[in-house]
Amino acid sequence: MTISIIGLGYVGLPLCLQFARNGVVVVGLDVDPAKVAAVNAGRSYIKHIEAAAIAEQVSAGRLSASGDFSLISNVEAVIICVPTPLNKHREPDMSFVLNTGASIAPHLKSGMLVVLESTTYPGTTDSDLRKVLEAGSGLQAGADFYLAFSPEREDPGSPESNVANIPKVVGGYSPACRDKALALYRHAIATLVPVSSCRVAEATKLLENIFRGVNIALVNELKVVFEAMGIDLWEVIEAAKTKPFGFMPFYPGPGLGGHCIPIDPFYLTWKAREYGQNTRFIELAAEVNAAMPDYVVGRVVEALNDGEKPLKGARILLLGLAYKANVDDDRESPSYVLMEKLEARGALVNYNDPNIPVIRPSREHAHLAGRVSVPITNEYDLILISTAHDEYQRWDFSACPIPVVDTRNCVKTRPKLYYRA
Repeated sequence: MTISIIGLGYVGLPLCLQFARNGVVVVGLDVDPAKVAAVNAGRSYIKHIEAAAIAEQVSAGRLSASGDFSLISNVEAVIICVPTPLNKHREPDMSFVLNTGASIAPHLKSGMLVVLESTTYPGTTDSDLRKVLEAGSGLQAGADFYLAFSPEREDPGSPESNVANIPKVVGGYSPACRDKALALYRHAIATLVPVSSCRVAEATKLLENIFRGVNIALVNELKVVFEAMGIDLWEVIEAAKTKPFGFMPFYPGPGLGGHCIPIDPFYLTWKAREYGQNTRFIELAAEVNAAMPDYVVGRVVEALNDGEKPLKGARILLLGLAYKANVDDDRESPSYVLMEKLEARGALVNYNDPNIPVIRPSREHAHLAGRVSVPITNEYDLILISTAHDEYQRWDFSACPIPVVDTRNCVKTRPKLYYRA
């Protein structure tokens, strides 16, 4: 069996490897020539994916990469794993999905399967993407070709995150489309969860991430409340999670980051307005989470004031650019928001991140591209910890003479000037 996976990022590349390991020939397609070259050379550009794993499948002839979409005409199935970001108005930017559909359409053939994995609002697959595929191919979904949605459940950097063992939700444009997609994923995934439609599958992914976003907002709000009461929220969470039922621990932080939680809820809030519905609970949670960087900046100001130093002109070392511990994924990272807010108020900010030696170009923070990670020293006015990398948890801060503001309960050996944020 030969398939194509479009998008060789944090979702697409692990999926390529999982199919290839199970004997499927995979053609990875991406518009980034650097990723294409790296895959074909057996190199990894994602921290938690070993180069040897890529090289093994390339050498075996089960994995290759290209930017030539005409190769789709030679495959049996196409899986789309492209970004679904928000535009500057915090509205869904569907250009990557729809442009990919337009690139697939001229090469679509009868009997071929197209699956969308990118997180999106209900109706994207069976309406928006379907129309693009049908218009460009002259074929009809459900009659001439198969169409399905199966949301990705990638958790970068997590030891428990294994593509093969994470149950896969699959919904089709028709029952036959769903069954075709189930047959595809049986080559790679141990447990499949069929649902009645693409829209149910799309809504499932939104529920999963909205659930997380809302609960993170709850503990972020409690963090501020309990801090005012002199109560350690982290200790409260550790005690609460001993309850064997009815409780699931979530942890506060400096804001939301990653490719899902800060973005996905807005896909539903935007689509809900089309149906005359308000999503007040979701929007309130987003408001609470979005306020966290300002709370952290406030704690930085307090820590500096205790040493009779102003924020303007203060030299600050920010520890961690990645949005979560021990990964090199900096998408939507609150660290960038913190950096920009501090610099807007006159601070001089450097950063350290063992996984991100240089800030890469991005649409959101293009002006920060090119900055490099610096060593951890005490030659600053304050250290701000934004990501709980293992390196920081092992670091001995006990003799640190400058204030340390910790947003992740990361510091194990705490200095005299220690502040929780």
